[in-house]
Amino acid sequence: MSWAASDLLVIDGAAVRQNLPFDEAIEAVREGMIALSSGRTHQLLRTIMGLGDRKVLGVMPGSLGQDEVFGAKLIGVFGDKDHHGRSTHQGLVVLFDGTSALPLCVVDAEAITEIRTAAASAVATDVLAKPQARTLSILGCGLQAKAHALAISRVRHLSRIVFWGRSPGQAQALTQELARDPRLSGIEICWAASVDEAVAEADIVCTVTNAREPILSAHQLAPGTHLNLVGSSGPGPVEVDHSVVLAGRFIADSRASILAQGAEFLNAKEAGLVGDDHVVGEIGEVLTGALAGRTARDQLTIYKSIGHVVQDLVSARSVYRKLRARPAL
Repeated sequence: MSWAASDLLVIDGAAVRQNLPFDEAIEAVREGMIALSSGRTHQLLRTIMGLGDRKVLGVMPGSLGQDEVFGAKLIGVFGDKDHHGRSTHQGLVVLFDGTSALPLCVVDAEAITEIRTAAASAVATDVLAKPQARTLSILGCGLQAKAHALAISRVRHLSRIVFWGRSPGQAQALTQELARDPRLSGIEICWAASVDEAVAEADIVCTVTNAREPILSAHQLAPGTHLNLVGSSGPGPVEVDHSVVLAGRFIADSRASILAQGAEFLNAKEAGLVGDDHVVGEIGEVLTGALAGRTARDQLTIYKSIGHVVQDLVSARSVYRKLRARPAL
């Protein structure tokens, strides 16, 4: 069987967003993280190549297992939006058939990353946050802030979402936008002028910033908070200080990835404050029951995410299957 370009499905960002609602993305990512921690997938650590000041090319290859789809995510990450207002993340996810090796599709990586990252935080929140958690604080006001609000509202009955950002105008604009979103109907949406104010009463905190230096310390967090630590996706930039790392039950998306590339953990380790055993395990192990999640009501739980190609592959596969199942017009 030969390959023809006409067989390749090209899936743009609009098609991803139309065909990967958060409920479905959460289930796909849950499946992927269980497969990862159960040893059924195959992948390498991501390769990050510098392209200049705050510009990198990331290459993330992986397979979902024997005879399953395989592929890679190729993504350029630029530290600041360009003058057209595009996201800092641009690229492609490429899927191949696991039995024939034929290319199946190329998918907009910005949209996949936006949705799967928030879905992964929702998966972690579902098993680590207190069941009665009602207040969500989101630090950051970019695409991931909106996506995290929508995703985490699917796994907890939220009564309040609070945003903080370095630009009060951006925080206000996001608050106004989401207050009109029917998917968040019945939830109070507001913004805070400071990090202290934003997290003071939070049950769940998500850091989705491009901060280079810590913006959050342990003393600012209430007992029993669950923290999704998302914004830093490689060595270097950090969103929280050593006190947060030390105080929390620290659970990774991928233990190998965090030991190699998780900035907040690596900085604390370099300072001699923690060893590798401080990363107690992976979220997939919590999902299967192999590892305890929250072990005390007042415990600070941390899900450290730098993103994993398994999440991209299962999300892209979900969209591909849905589009291929539709009859041709």
